[in-house]
Amino acid sequence: MRRTLGVSLKSTWFLMHRIREALREGGSPFNPLGGEGKIVEIDESFVGGLEKNKHRSKRKHHGTGGTGKEAVFALVERGGRVRSHHVTEVNAKTLRPILQAQVDSKTFVMTDEGGAAKKIGSEFEHHDSVNHSIGEYVRGDVHTNTIEGYFSIMKRGINGIYHHVSQQHLKRYLAEFDFRYNERMKLGVSDTERTAKAIKGIVGKRLTYRRPNQAGI
Repeated sequence: MRRTLGVSLKSTWFLMHRIREALREGGSPFNPLGGEGKIVEIDESFVGGLEKNKHRSKRKHHGTGGTGKEAVFALVERGGRVRSHHVTEVNAKTLRPILQAQVDSKTFVMTDEGGAAKKIGSEFEHHDSVNHSIGEYVRGDVHTNTIEGYFSIMKRGINGIYHHVSQQHLKRYLAEFDFRYNERMKLGVSDTERTAKAIKGIVGKRLTYRRPNQAGI
């Protein structure tokens, strides 16, 4: 983008974050995913480089299963949309409010055998899980292949295109990959409609030059 536009790297970086902010799904409350007869898969993953490859001053140790990485919790409706969230910790206290607020109570929730996701998923009336630790990945309609596919796309994009994303900006990169997934051609979204939705996303949002550098924004 810097070479194409002929501007500085810093200006390009700021422009790209403003675009990602426009792509971020807004509005409160969110329309819930799922519903009666629909399936939503939930899972967590971790984003970041290997701890041993980091400078000593940048190493940290937190997150079950993801030492030194940032946790991402995602909800994917089969044949539909995704919502991913950068969370501080992977536990029921952190994940439950997201699931309760954004998934219809009549939804069939699918999880793997992971502790926190399975615990909060089992609180739904309709829930089932697969046990990857014993080599079980599909049992009829019970699987988490859809959400694992999304995580694969997201991680390939981050590692292959951006190589590194900082903790304070991870939510904006997630917004970009959510938008790519939610506005895909397979859901009947045309190039024109996708562009119009992206432009409409700037309404009510303002990202100044100072704010991108502030953690937690």
